[in-house]
Amino acid sequence: MALAGAATLLLAGCAALPTGPQGPQAPQEKFGSLATYSRLFDATPAQTCEASRRALLSQGYIINTSSAELVEGKKNFQPGTETHMQMVIRVVCVPESPTGKISLGFVTAIQDSFALRKTNNSASLGVGAIGSVSLPFSSSSESLVRVGSETITTDTFYESFFDLVRRYLVIDEAAQANE
Repeated sequence: MALAGAATLLLAGCAALPTGPQGPQAPQEKFGSLATYSRLFDATPAQTCEASRRALLSQGYIINTSSAELVEGKKNFQPGTETHMQMVIRVVCVPESPTGKISLGFVTAIQDSFALRKTNNSASLGVGAIGSVSLPFSSSSESLVRVGSETITTDTFYESFFDLVRRYLVIDEAAQANE
């Protein structure tokens, strides 16, 4: 009886994951009108991307790409001695009005996880002229291996980013008014 119950649980667990020719697949996207990844700004796309660049810089991100339509920043974290994380945030700024004075900012944050992998290498050296003398040589090497990658989906994460962008837009607007 216990064996039948275990088999039922195993089959139910397997049925929960959609599979394809290469194995388990990611959950299907549900496209909707929720604005987790985008916000409207009362600014041009260039101003929105500049405010986004400043927001990323203020949080310690290194800017990889910066233009009037795109900003991408990267930041590294080390939560443990043998783990490493990297966050990449990409902002795309597009006009949302015919005049170009209103823009839409699309933001995506991807977090990659890495683990330290140690590899032991060994080799021996035989010297034929002296005889069969083998001297063992060993070494070890360490490398970071990506073990996971995911898109951040937390609404509060994106909302805090958009709030910081708005703050830099207000600062920029005040500076232009004083000129």
